[in-house]
Amino acid sequence: MTPEDQEEAQPLLGPPGGSAPRGRRVFLAAFAAALGPLSFGFALGYSSPAIPSLQRAAPPAPRLDDSAASWFGAIVTLGAAAGGVLGGWLVDRAGRKLSLLLCTVPFVAGFAVITAAQDVWTLLGGRLLTGLACGVASLVAPVYISEIAYPAVRGMLGSCVQLMVVTGILLAYLAGWVLEWRWLAVLGCVPPSLMLLLMCWMPETPRFLLTRHRHQEAVAALQFLWGSEQRWEEPPVGEHQGFHLALLRQPGVYKPFVIGISLMAFQQLSGVNAVMFYAETIFEEAKFKDSSLASVIVGVIQVLFTAVAALIMDRAGRRLLLVLSGVVMVFSTSAFGTYFKLTQGGPSNSSHVALLTPVSTEPIDTSVGLAWLAVGSMCLFIAGFAVGWGPIPWLLMSEIFPLHVKGMATGVCVLTNWLMAFLVTKEFNSLMEVLRPYGAFWLTSAFCIFGVLFSLFCVPETKGKTLEQITAHFEGR
Repeated sequence: MTPEDQEEAQPLLGPPGGSAPRGRRVFLAAFAAALGPLSFGFALGYSSPAIPSLQRAAPPAPRLDDSAASWFGAIVTLGAAAGGVLGGWLVDRAGRKLSLLLCTVPFVAGFAVITAAQDVWTLLGGRLLTGLACGVASLVAPVYISEIAYPAVRGMLGSCVQLMVVTGILLAYLAGWVLEWRWLAVLGCVPPSLMLLLMCWMPETPRFLLTRHRHQEAVAALQFLWGSEQRWEEPPVGEHQGFHLALLRQPGVYKPFVIGISLMAFQQLSGVNAVMFYAETIFEEAKFKDSSLASVIVGVIQVLFTAVAALIMDRAGRRLLLVLSGVVMVFSTSAFGTYFKLTQGGPSNSSHVALLTPVSTEPIDTSVGLAWLAVGSMCLFIAGFAVGWGPIPWLLMSEIFPLHVKGMATGVCVLTNWLMAFLVTKEFNSLMEVLRPYGAFWLTSAFCIFGVLFSLFCVPETKGKTLEQITAHFEGR
């Protein structure tokens, strides 16, 4: 075991005597950091109401055709993939706090470019900038929150990252009902601007300060965040060690690497980004007249069940919720595929169900009942994803990596997530044409089954453990 490993195994932030911290400012700091995920949730959800508006736009405003609309929805994930790499570099060199402050710049700049756009290329450029900010925020916010939180609340606060993402998506859906695409982009500048103001008053994470030998600042940060006036332990921390390929031979590095990358891949292969980007289109395929209302209902369900996940995360544990979530997703995607299989090619499958129409006791066309199967399946999928596979991969990513490789390792995980998101989002329509809609959803069901098996046999439980205990687990100590 190297000296760096021995030092990192020590509880950097363990209070003498084992007394539990009771600070409340840690919640304020977590909220400030989570405004970054709120911003990238808004950026993700922006395409759903903006694309129909841009497709109806009259000159001189830019107008999207089907090909440009596909790129408008997907290019944000390419920017986010680059942002993941940039965030992994920034988080170790500039620190967690400064990285969050810096990511507000491309957020505001990207939405400002979209607001002023007069052609399609400018629109895509603005989306690319917001995507870059999404990648940085999706990496840095979970790391910042996991390093400021004590074990008893780390699961709840870490889950709030995904809660803010889905809240941002829902906000975009709701605002899209009353705002056209330019004013919707103006609204997108508000969350990152608020994050910039709040984060200026928040401290850097104590763990990062300790790696820079800034012990007094680390103690001051702990007292601010955890509300303790007693003296906290300050074990020696070795010289900051960068990443090099030889480290991949160490179990404490390659094991969390495999787990983190696999979780990100399975999360996207479930098809959730395709569902969220093209929620209205999917419901139109299912023959619902008010597809925008359906999208809002999906967003509300996602927010509610992600909030439930945050509340029970530190009691139920990560692995149990992953398994339960995966099982629900397998059932729901299979049912949704069955809906499309049963309705394909039928002469009377245009049900045009209004979502708020009360169910009649009189005999109705079979396709109307099948349309409700589609609604139930989609809502069940969103609920299942929200309680497990939505928040937990991001939470585990911030927990399982040792400090000396955290920036690079989380960067690779975020890059994997966003590249997979781009592939799924960009090619989902093509996949539905080749395999038919039912085949596409049955394929995602198969990936969900693999995700359940991976959760059962490969993912460790991190509930109630310090970050140093998690590192020791992977190293076999």
